[in-house]
Amino acid sequence: MTTIHDPWPPLPLAPWQDTLETLHLWTQIVGKIRLALAPWTNHSWHVTLLPSARGLTTGLMHHPRGAFEIEFDFCRHRLLVVTATGEDRSFALEPMSVAAFYQTLMETLEALGLSVTIWPSPVELPDPILLFPEDRLHAAYHPEAVERYWQAMLSVHRVFTVFRARFGGKVSPVHFFWGAFDLAVTRFSGRTAPTHPGGAPHCADWVMEEAYSHELSSAGFWPGTGLGEAAFYSYAYPEPPGFKTAQVGPEAATYHPALGEFVLPYEAVRTAADPDATLLSFLQSTYEAAAELAHWDRTSLEYTALPTATR
Repeated sequence: MTTIHDPWPPLPLAPWQDTLETLHLWTQIVGKIRLALAPWTNHSWHVTLLPSARGLTTGLMHHPRGAFEIEFDFCRHRLLVVTATGEDRSFALEPMSVAAFYQTLMETLEALGLSVTIWPSPVELPDPILLFPEDRLHAAYHPEAVERYWQAMLSVHRVFTVFRARFGGKVSPVHFFWGAFDLAVTRFSGRTAPTHPGGAPHCADWVMEEAYSHELSSAGFWPGTGLGEAAFYSYAYPEPPGFKTAQVGPEAATYHPALGEFVLPYEAVRTAADPDATLLSFLQSTYEAAAELAHWDRTSLEYTALPTATR
């Protein structure tokens, strides 16, 4: 059971980098199963994993042999496969190679009559890359480190959900992209965007072109991927003139020229007097910079007041 109860726990990268790299690849295997079974949804929203009460889930998937769900349970440290017929299988999340995880999961699905074929290569990661069935290099799993990450993501999800609710236009779910191992939420202006140049490692350019087909402002959370430390990011596509020099909050937020994004260290949020308000100020101010400079129709896209449930 989970033993970490700090809603904003420390997340130093070095003690769990090997676990993060292994877990990243495990989530790609599970994510590719969802990709194989789900109908295409705009901006690749059909491939993402979703935060759950215990970890990350595929949500309900439909197989020719029946419906099922796969969940990473970071409280009990198990990988769960649950079917709509009431069957379930699980195995321990513990130190094991990517190859062993892949084999165990595929054998579990086969035993349930839910065999799935996926493209067994990681995406959005630089060379050299081993295929999942061949990767015996990544094999770390530190339960306490994963619990710290999960507690942090619960808090991030809470704040991202509040931020998402303020927008009346097209907006993504708060969802987990296993390609870059980030939790993200994206707002759209409603206008089309220039063709994206692509270039993501081991990811077809057309995927990136479709993902960025419309003008957007996106924010997310990396636990260590991307910057070498846990951090939040916010960017606009296409980036409007003046965005990189816009005044945003809080004070610890800076524009990262190489990434083309504003970044805010997780540590600055964690140690703030009010972490939720600090993160919200980053999300709101970076979005406003993007929307103002790109001349979004903010009056029609944003809620000025939301109804409050009375019972």
